[in-house]
Amino acid sequence: MTNYWESFAPGEGRRPPRADAVTDARTISLNGVWAFRLSPTAHGTGDAFIADDFDPAGWDAMPVPSHWVLEEFTPLAGGEARSMRGTGEGPLYTNTAYPIPIDPPFVPHENPTGDYRLEFDVPADFGDAVLRFQGVDSCAKVWLNGTELGWSMGSRLPFEFDAPVRPGRNVLAVRVHRFSSGTYLEDQDMWWLPGIFRDVELIERPRVAIDDHFVHADYDHVTGTGTLRVDASTPSEVSIPELGIRIAAGESWSGSVDPWSAESPRLYRGTLASEGETISLAVGFRRVSIDDGVFRVNGRPVKLRGVNRHEHHSDHGRTLSLDDMRRDIELMKRANVDAVRTAHYPPHPDFLRLCDEYGLWVLLENDLETHGFIYEGWENNPPALPEWREAIMDRMRRTLERDKNHPSIVIWSMANESMTGDGFAEMRAWIDERDGSRPVIYERDPSYRDSDFYSVMYPSLEVLEQIGRREEPGSRKVGMHGMEFDSSSSEPDPFDERRRGLPFLLIEYAHAMGNGPGSLSDYWEIMAKHDRICGGFVWEWIDHGFRGPEGGYLHGADIDYEPNGGRFNLDGLVFSDRTPSPAIHELAKAYAPIGIRVTPEEIEVSNTRHSRGTDDLSFRWSWTSGARVVASGSFELAVDAGSSAALPAPAHPEGEDLVLTVEAVLASDELWARAGHEVAWGQYVAPPAAPEPLGTTPPAREAADPGASRGSRIRLGDAVFEDGRLVRLGGIDITGPVLDLHRAPTENDHGQGGNNNLARMWEQVGQNRLIDRISSVDIDGDALVVRGRAGAATRNHAAEWEMRWRGTGGSLELTTTVDFVGPWGDTPYQHHDVWIPRIGLLFSLGSADSATWFGRGPEETYADSRMGSRVGVWTRSVDDMQTPYEVPQENGNHVDTRWLEIGGLRVSGDFDFTARRWTSHDLERAAHRRELTDSGRVWLNIDYAQMGIGSASVGPALPEKYRVPREHTSWTVRLSAP
Repeated sequence: MTNYWESFAPGEGRRPPRADAVTDARTISLNGVWAFRLSPTAHGTGDAFIADDFDPAGWDAMPVPSHWVLEEFTPLAGGEARSMRGTGEGPLYTNTAYPIPIDPPFVPHENPTGDYRLEFDVPADFGDAVLRFQGVDSCAKVWLNGTELGWSMGSRLPFEFDAPVRPGRNVLAVRVHRFSSGTYLEDQDMWWLPGIFRDVELIERPRVAIDDHFVHADYDHVTGTGTLRVDASTPSEVSIPELGIRIAAGESWSGSVDPWSAESPRLYRGTLASEGETISLAVGFRRVSIDDGVFRVNGRPVKLRGVNRHEHHSDHGRTLSLDDMRRDIELMKRANVDAVRTAHYPPHPDFLRLCDEYGLWVLLENDLETHGFIYEGWENNPPALPEWREAIMDRMRRTLERDKNHPSIVIWSMANESMTGDGFAEMRAWIDERDGSRPVIYERDPSYRDSDFYSVMYPSLEVLEQIGRREEPGSRKVGMHGMEFDSSSSEPDPFDERRRGLPFLLIEYAHAMGNGPGSLSDYWEIMAKHDRICGGFVWEWIDHGFRGPEGGYLHGADIDYEPNGGRFNLDGLVFSDRTPSPAIHELAKAYAPIGIRVTPEEIEVSNTRHSRGTDDLSFRWSWTSGARVVASGSFELAVDAGSSAALPAPAHPEGEDLVLTVEAVLASDELWARAGHEVAWGQYVAPPAAPEPLGTTPPAREAADPGASRGSRIRLGDAVFEDGRLVRLGGIDITGPVLDLHRAPTENDHGQGGNNNLARMWEQVGQNRLIDRISSVDIDGDALVVRGRAGAATRNHAAEWEMRWRGTGGSLELTTTVDFVGPWGDTPYQHHDVWIPRIGLLFSLGSADSATWFGRGPEETYADSRMGSRVGVWTRSVDDMQTPYEVPQENGNHVDTRWLEIGGLRVSGDFDFTARRWTSHDLERAAHRRELTDSGRVWLNIDYAQMGIGSASVGPALPEKYRVPREHTSWTVRLSAP
């Protein structure tokens, strides 16, 4: 006999899938505290718990909705709470692998199973009812009053049963299995979190209830005419008072309407009413099409400024509140995000209602991914096998039927990373039959026979440019993430003609893991100029960390279970608690739908929105001199979508460190932000004045402290050097500098496995163990010249350096020259070129609480992530300049710095800087940020350059233009003390 949890079937006893609806039918929420008992195998506690008279004394209290692996078990009769979080029995994380053997449809005998039991009351006049589960992971069997209703799989999809409730007391029993055959269809780069994690409801079904309805709301952009037809499962009346509509379901209406778009989410509210039930309607008129290889909505090309979004809460997993969902959308809209890919499953239905209301284009993805089959060469991949066909079709039907009435959904996605198989052709045929109003995407099949879009993941900038011109290489191979182009292959591509005719959608790019991603503006610049490219979705929205000890967050590697996906669940634009990371500012700038170009002569405003003009925006400008605003004003400018306009710039004032900033802000409150919220900005930064000539005092040797070798101390003005190192400048406790060529590796520096692994390269060549040696200290006229060599233990390559000091009083000028010698990239152990992460100077300060600087800020910036930060004067505490990445890594850099004041020291020139209370080596050694401790000094980097951050943890290598060349380098900075 086949166990139901190991069946190829998707379920038994369920009602047909139908549209999610807001109804006036009486609904009893069954959310709350249930009795719960966890068992180690799929047989649970046996069958006794389904009986009316079963006594759950001694069972635990379990909130529903929730994931049992994230909850403290509190015995119903009282006692000490216990939790599995952080153990191998708790939440499990894998990236591409299954946490169980690949033995479909079977799962291990050790299969944690939760038995749930709820007693609830039903009013005496409550009629026929439906029992709805919005989400249960991964398989559930259900009994009501001792009668089996059925079972279901498909964790992120609803299922319903006819529910023969009785007046008064009722007993609901549910058995939930952690693993099932459905597990093989849900390998979606996320935590494995079992439980009843979405709402449970009992919905009354009156005699003439509306079981299902389908809103067809078309829009003709040429005539401005909307057409509405609402199909219903029972005779009903459609009423839209604002449009004067009162028609029978199934009838059509046409008239003048305002269209729905993500920029102007115009909804017409109404009802669909039968004799027994009234359903609320939120109708958005719009037409989605692909014309001449271009994706369009309402006749206009669309550029999806998108993010991928998993559902996550740092305490509750995929159990999100309405406030959590609203917070996500408001943060997205404020960052100029206008599109969401629901990676990799349908979200809670409330999220889609909010997308309709707030305005987000949605790519709605089916709850299907079989990525783990890559480890057996895609043998026995479910979409390719007939025995899985009904389970796969069931998921697609339940996805589309639930969400078919949302105007925000403009694309259906059949799956993610599930390779190929005839199951996709069957899904596509059914989608076309059921809903021909939206295009369909599936990225993984290289033939794209069932996809209306060409798509790959994480292409390089060069390949994306070729794709935009429809000139991409014709031969490809399938990689771990997306298509890897093999330009060396001469094999013809049989799908070339179809692929080149399709619009291109970048469903994943710019992997936001740790400090990153870089090149957002570069990617968007390419996407914006090619009509074929209809936008892209950054991976991803939120870090998936769970709240851990001492205010930190747990990641996959913190769980004592193999396999695990390590830290790859920390890959979001916002941190696990929804605090925006610095990447949000970069994204907002790259995605800004209003371009503002500022020169001393004019201000040019370009509107790249889909269809809305600038009627909702106000423009304001300011000239600043350092930290002072010396002139300001505002202006109005009407610019239609797709157009631009210019006006003269305000007069150039006198002053130092002059910057002209122009902002486009909301003119009035919107649902997602208050009036004054900044949508876009641009700047003109006046060039610096030439530095004043520096007076010089010849260096002088002094007697050293008693017992020291004579002549080891040199004074230059108010600066004191010992053995070639600066040890004091005026009253400042300062030591250094040391030539610094290393940084604590970022997550992107670690690459993906053996690909792009810079951290491993640096370790091999000793980049993280450079030993500095001073070879000479000389006085050359009015200059102190210190020369040395930085080399790695066990190696013979090195950087030879010279530091030439000049100055007088409390002011010094330092010119540093660096040359690289020896076999950096050609040794028996190292056969490729070595990238240098930084070339700079490391100082140590006795104390410093804050820093003030003129340059980009206030957030961290790098060579390839600088466009989202303004130039100005900024002040931040040293502690606040540390970006709290859960996995410590390089952070807190600031590029394009003209001057810096910190700890009494002033540095001027053109440089990057970083200041922190621990060293790069401390960062590198720490596994969590709670392990970082104050060293008692402030470590200050004044750098010639630091390489960009890229997104190589899943993506291409760092573009060459953002690398630091290993070549002869010279730069000058000035240091001064009061």
